[in-house]
Amino acid sequence: MNDLIALSAPWWVFVLRAALVFVGVMVLIRMSGKRAVGQFTPFDLVMLILIGNAVQNGMNGGDNSLTAALILSVTLVSLNWLTAFITSRSKTAEREIEGKAVVLARDGRLLPDVLRKELVSKADFREAMRENNIEEVDRIRVALLETNGKISFETLDS
Repeated sequence: MNDLIALSAPWWVFVLRAALVFVGVMVLIRMSGKRAVGQFTPFDLVMLILIGNAVQNGMNGGDNSLTAALILSVTLVSLNWLTAFITSRSKTAEREIEGKAVVLARDGRLLPDVLRKELVSKADFREAMRENNIEEVDRIRVALLETNGKISFETLDS
């Protein structure tokens, strides 16, 4: 019974490990680009599962107690809340953590270099157009890759 609650290290070690892994994974996800986050494919799901598995021991240090699991969970939820709190109050923090919208098309013209840089294929762009009932690129005033990975459109007739 003691194995269920006894920690193998001081509580603060788990908090520190969780915080470091949280920041590290956030940086990696931020580096992967907006589209990778916004368009969740089966490949992305596999990567998410594998990343979770890869960082698990880094967080718990081999401690499988319920106490360590609760400390890690509370730390991760708290860090997530803190990140949301900070980004809701600071435009600079929001821009650094979440990024900013990127123009993919303007005045009826796609920007192929930007699409390539942001890892948005022409097929993905066309799919987003279809989802927004836009038949021709010529109708687009501006298309933005939002910070959540979705593509939003403003048409010439709106």
